[in-house]
Amino acid sequence: MNHLWYVSYGSNMSLERFTCYLEGGTPPGGKRHNPGARDRTPPVRDVGVVLPGTTYFAIDSPQWGGGVAFYDHLTPGRTAARAYLITPEQLADVAAQEMYREPGTNDLADVAVRPLPDGRHSWGDGHYETLVRVGEHDDLPMLTFTSPIGVGEIDHVPPSEAYLATMATGIREAHGWPDADIDSYVAAIRT
Repeated sequence: MNHLWYVSYGSNMSLERFTCYLEGGTPPGGKRHNPGARDRTPPVRDVGVVLPGTTYFAIDSPQWGGGVAFYDHLTPGRTAARAYLITPEQLADVAAQEMYREPGTNDLADVAVRPLPDGRHSWGDGHYETLVRVGEHDDLPMLTFTSPIGVGEIDHVPPSEAYLATMATGIREAHGWPDADIDSYVAAIRT
């Protein structure tokens, strides 16, 4: 398999922010430089999607100075997301950088091209070390990564304004929602 869909539901919905994981750089409002992926090719294309399941904010991110988004596919709800058509190797490098590791340091690219038992695979207990298959689009798998901990099992941490602004930009780009709808969506996550 040459490509798959990486599905983002947080700040990576913003193309400018996501590009920092591919090309390297510091996202607007962020505090940390990302080294970039081994393959710096831009996504082939992207689409806005809405996933079943809920989003929540947790941990205290060194990048953003507040909570960041996680996806719980087992809890009912709806999650605004953006899917990028990239290579399995790029997905592995994005995941490594989410975990503050160097690109090329995990075997996620090999895992991503196999069927996942129960639709998920954990390669560690870190915040973004659980890979979840969330469906298919154009006959290619749609995958995201998240925490192994569900929405009701962790303390929620409010996100920073910079994180929320980046996430809102991504929702606007992917879905074209008006600001009032974005504000309502984010407010529901924050409660």
